[in-house]
Amino acid sequence: QVQLVESGGGLVQAGGSLRLSCVASERTFRQYAMAWFRRAPGMEREFVGGISASGLRTFYADSVKGRFTISRDNPKNTVYLQMNSLKPEDTAVYYCAADPQVLRLAFTNYWGQGTQVTVSS
Repeated sequence: QVQLVESGGGLVQAGGSLRLSCVASERTFRQYAMAWFRRAPGMEREFVGGISASGLRTFYADSVKGRFTISRDNPKNTVYLQMNSLKPEDTAVYYCAADPQVLRLAFTNYWGQGTQVTVSS
């Protein structure tokens, strides 16, 4: 059972930056693809970015491409989301997810508890 704990959220002004972290309990972390999703108030959960188990492949939603960067440190069992040039529309609860298969990330049972990101205008 993979347990995920996010941190790094907070309040930031538009144009600012934040870095989210997600630490996994699983000692086989390096075998899991990881992703970040977000849910804004009254909206459906949406994919933000994903990274393969090896870290060699990354994927992004068009809305964050060029502003957000996902990375991972396998020895530390941690995945990061560096968010730059933040906009008010990035305000949401951000969740990390894990799955052995990249294509199954949206359907995984392994989710963190979420961390709130609020971007003020």
